[in-house]
Amino acid sequence: MNDQNPYDPYYPQPQIIGYDEYGQPVYQQVPPQAQQSYDAYDPYAAQQQPQAPQQGQQQGYGYDAYGQPAQPQQPQTSQRPPYDPYGQQGQQQGYGYPSYETGQQWAVQPEAAPAPAPAAPVAAPAGVPGPRSAPEDRGERDYRTEQFSFIEEPDEDSEDVIDWLKFTESRSERREEARRRGRNRVVALIVVLALAAVGGVGYLWSAGKLPGLSSEEQKQNTATGPQKRDTIVVHLHDLKGGGTSTALLVDNTTTGQGTTVLLPNALSVSTEDGTSTTLAKSVEDDGSSGTRESLGNLLGTEIAGTWRLDTPYLENLVEIVSNIDLTTDVTVPSDKKGEDPLVTKGENQTLNGRAAVAYATYRAPGEAEAKQLQRFGQVMYAVLRKMSDDPKANADTIATLVMILDPSLPEKDLGASLAGLAKHAKGGDYKTAVLPVQQDGSLGEGAADSVVTDILGGKVTLPEQGGAVRVSVRDATGKDATEAARVVLVNGGFAFVGGTETDTRKSSQVLYGDDAQKGTAVEVAKTLGLPESAVKKGEPAGNAAVTVVLGQDYKIPGSKK
Repeated sequence: MNDQNPYDPYYPQPQIIGYDEYGQPVYQQVPPQAQQSYDAYDPYAAQQQPQAPQQGQQQGYGYDAYGQPAQPQQPQTSQRPPYDPYGQQGQQQGYGYPSYETGQQWAVQPEAAPAPAPAAPVAAPAGVPGPRSAPEDRGERDYRTEQFSFIEEPDEDSEDVIDWLKFTESRSERREEARRRGRNRVVALIVVLALAAVGGVGYLWSAGKLPGLSSEEQKQNTATGPQKRDTIVVHLHDLKGGGTSTALLVDNTTTGQGTTVLLPNALSVSTEDGTSTTLAKSVEDDGSSGTRESLGNLLGTEIAGTWRLDTPYLENLVEIVSNIDLTTDVTVPSDKKGEDPLVTKGENQTLNGRAAVAYATYRAPGEAEAKQLQRFGQVMYAVLRKMSDDPKANADTIATLVMILDPSLPEKDLGASLAGLAKHAKGGDYKTAVLPVQQDGSLGEGAADSVVTDILGGKVTLPEQGGAVRVSVRDATGKDATEAARVVLVNGGFAFVGGTETDTRKSSQVLYGDDAQKGTAVEVAKTLGLPESAVKKGEPAGNAAVTVVLGQDYKIPGSKK
């Protein structure tokens, strides 16, 4: 018997005498004397001793714990009871044990075995490994240690493989890192380009340089709507050579455009009593206030104030702003013989105060007045570019000049107007225009309307309560009937805003543009002695509510023809 009982302290422990072919230990058999001595101390030995047959029982039959006769049982050698925790010892000693299934006791005869046979495995307690079973019992193949050979690769090859794996992994990581950096660069580039595009579009939009949204187009689009303008009139008095030069300084705050409108001295304006006069005579006779009202009535625009600028003040103003730069179109000689010219013709000429006054008032013999007006406009534009766009600073500059100012335009208001104009001039949003006037001093048709309507914002509106309606006259009689018609209209309570000559025609017309002015046009026709059928809706002059076209059917008052 190869099994031992390691859990019984009284059981004699056999010695290991070797190992079988399966690697299991082989124990030395316990001598009978040791077994008997062990049985003497076995607490269960008394229960396992064979008993004498009682009441007809014979040896070989089981013992019934309840006293019932047991059926004879054939001894079994290859089959053991379903559950016998002491079966191994019972086989050795020939003792019988009760069966837990039938209640019978199995009787096993001891057999002498010359050689111990492998015993059935005994369930080991939990946590204690039991003896190994043969591979045949487990249904497995018989593997032995010598059948396996473990090959250990050289260290150099292993290091080469590890190095190659590291190299492959690092190269893959480098490639992935390069791809990631490339993607980040592309994303960053796209973001930068998008921001640049948005910034560029924003700049172009703010500067008004987008295609289809340029500043010129914006100004043209907004010119048809309500606009806010600040208009002042400036009179340059040449105290040395005599004469005056007049211009309107227009600050269109809606479109951000500044303009100098040059007014010829031959422009025909109406006086307070309704008579016609030229602009030059009006400045000398009626003064600043009367001329401002006449110009406002003629052009249909509101003029905020008058700036009287005498030549000595202009000279001092140019000196205060540290000279001016402009392109001159003529050489202005000095007043004294033998001296160098005051102004030399050429581009980017720097003029001091004296030279600026000489250039602004110079008119060569036989030269048209428009040339001198354009030089005056150049000087005004150059001065505005040198002035500050701060109203307070400009007011201080004007106070330094100690000029005689019109009550309608004190230093504070004039400084504010010049600041707005200076801002436009520095930004390049400034231009100069000449009001077209015909030989008789009347406004030219078409061209005058563009200046009056687009630049000055001249718009015919309903007159205020008690105000006079503006009426213009076009003489198509061929008899010079403008003056006679003016007298009749003024006496009838209308404001005469100028007359022009046009091609002769037979019938007269009274034109009005707004339906609200139809009744006024009928009154004008009756005042001039024209039939009501002459009243028609058309296109009057831009500075008048009603325009009268006098035909050959018009009868001049006091004339026999």
